[in-house]
Amino acid sequence: MGYHLGMERKTLGSMIAALRKEKGMTQAELAAVMGVTDKAVSKWERDLGWPDAASLGRLADALGVSVDELLRCHKAEKGRRDIILLILRSVSLAMGVAAVVFSFLGRLEASEAVQLLGIGLLCLALQPFMDGRA
Repeated sequence: MGYHLGMERKTLGSMIAALRKEKGMTQAELAAVMGVTDKAVSKWERDLGWPDAASLGRLADALGVSVDELLRCHKAEKGRRDIILLILRSVSLAMGVAAVVFSFLGRLEASEAVQLLGIGLLCLALQPFMDGRA
């Protein structure tokens, strides 16, 4: 349930609203953390006003992002998705190397090599879906 913007640019207000909802917070709860009214948070989310510069650090902390991510209106995509991509790339490379090495050593039947290569190709085929390119 992440806030993924990809290459799309969002406004500060839409970023605040999305991150607040992702955290399961109401406007009133965010307002309490920020020491403002829920009407102020509503204005921020509708881009009718903005938090003052002195409170950006507190807002970013409350929403679980850095000030840089908040001001760029882009949440850095890290964590689970990047780990999955790394695993997919590693498995595809490992299957190709294993097929070549074990075939060269005579320890792998052709059908087994095809299975290893198939696993590697499947991992390669899944990567665009994780990168958001598919």
